[in-house]
Amino acid sequence: MNLPAAGRAAEELLAEIARMKAHDLPVRGGQVTAYVYDTGRAEVHDAAIRAYVEMLEVNCLDPTAFPSVVEMERQVVGAVADLLGGGHGVFTSGGTESIMLAVKAARDLAGRRDPVMVLPVTAHPAFHKAAHYLGVEVRAVPVDLETYKVTARAVREAIDERTVLVVASAPSYPQGVIDPVEEVAAVAAAAGVPCHVDACVGGWLLPWLRAAGADVPPFDLSVPGVTSISCDLHKFGYAPKGASVVLFADPAARRRAYFASAAWPGYTVINATVQSSRSAGPLGGAWATLQALGREGYEALGRATLEAARRLREGVAAIPGLRVLGEPESSLVAFTGSGVDVFVLADEARSRGWFLQPQLSYAGIPANLHVTVTGVTLAGVDAMLKVIAESAEAARRRGPVRLPDGLVELIAGMDLDALDDATFAELAASVGVDLRPGAGGQGMATVNTVLDALPAAAREAVLVRFLSVLYS
Repeated sequence: MNLPAAGRAAEELLAEIARMKAHDLPVRGGQVTAYVYDTGRAEVHDAAIRAYVEMLEVNCLDPTAFPSVVEMERQVVGAVADLLGGGHGVFTSGGTESIMLAVKAARDLAGRRDPVMVLPVTAHPAFHKAAHYLGVEVRAVPVDLETYKVTARAVREAIDERTVLVVASAPSYPQGVIDPVEEVAAVAAAAGVPCHVDACVGGWLLPWLRAAGADVPPFDLSVPGVTSISCDLHKFGYAPKGASVVLFADPAARRRAYFASAAWPGYTVINATVQSSRSAGPLGGAWATLQALGREGYEALGRATLEAARRLREGVAAIPGLRVLGEPESSLVAFTGSGVDVFVLADEARSRGWFLQPQLSYAGIPANLHVTVTGVTLAGVDAMLKVIAESAEAARRRGPVRLPDGLVELIAGMDLDALDDATFAELAASVGVDLRPGAGGQGMATVNTVLDALPAAAREAVLVRFLSVLYS
């Protein structure tokens, strides 16, 4: 039984949390190149924690009961609007929710029963998730395999009378390049279709890189034809997780993102987000982080990030067998290997204490490793490059993962729903994959090699079972 018979002391609980976190990746220091964002400034982190806890029990459900929510959200959303060309916004729990609201608003404005969303193959899966939940068809268009950017021509050819939204990325996550937002937005506007810019990664990064001297093209609500934009503050805003903003150029569009229901005899229900009751802790943490860093703090982080990204790109390109994909215009860098299995390289780096994020091949883009450069990366970029070089050499010596003959075909043709979790775990163990907690991520090269050989639908089915086993 998980629930204890009697209550336990706080010290005992914290000790157990420390035990459970023993195998977690570190969230500070820059050795984890995905999922976490670190300023390297402890005082900023401390301010965010204290503000988060102060607002933890405040419920955003009813802003009339907690006016602090309204005042704080106005300030946070206002700061994002000031940076990204104005607009009318909503504070959300993350990029997925921001995108969900943008898609809902576009769908509801169009009022079609058969809505279609046009987006590049490099657009974030959050759009597919929103489409799944909201009954919107996704029409994905290819990107140029040299630049990894979508073309306005490809978008124009995909738009028809059913199209309710066009999407561009600034930048796209996989290769860190910025789609031609001005051209794509112009095509959308000419067709009378809204255009959403996914700047979840870049919204609170690109302006500071531009201030540091980077050549950043226009991408925000100041661009004619851009009707909404998403910006995560828990990425390069360095706020605690659960902090994003979606901005709409037209307040009428923002109202379409809202949900209200009066068809019951209970309390008034009006929600600006997908969630109803939600803690104001993330809002407090975001507000405090913005206030603690200020413009000067973000400009300094922008300079450090720009320099670190440059050194990383040049350093990776100098390692035999490795090649940076495209010409990243942000601080997201992806590289692939020739004669070097990047999945094996990732395992080798993990054994040396560094996490590099694997990305599977798709739509003509090769399998690669992804690095998110943050404010703290500059201090450790030389150490990172040393590990990448050592890991690449070790991967070259080990050679690529060799899968048992027929394994991929077996999995592709298997009815995974017919397997229980225990049987699936046995199947994983048979190819050397340890799914037990604390296994340290080793053997992921095998998992990624299998996934990379499968079509997307089969990958998704395997991933669902993988997650189910982890939580069994």
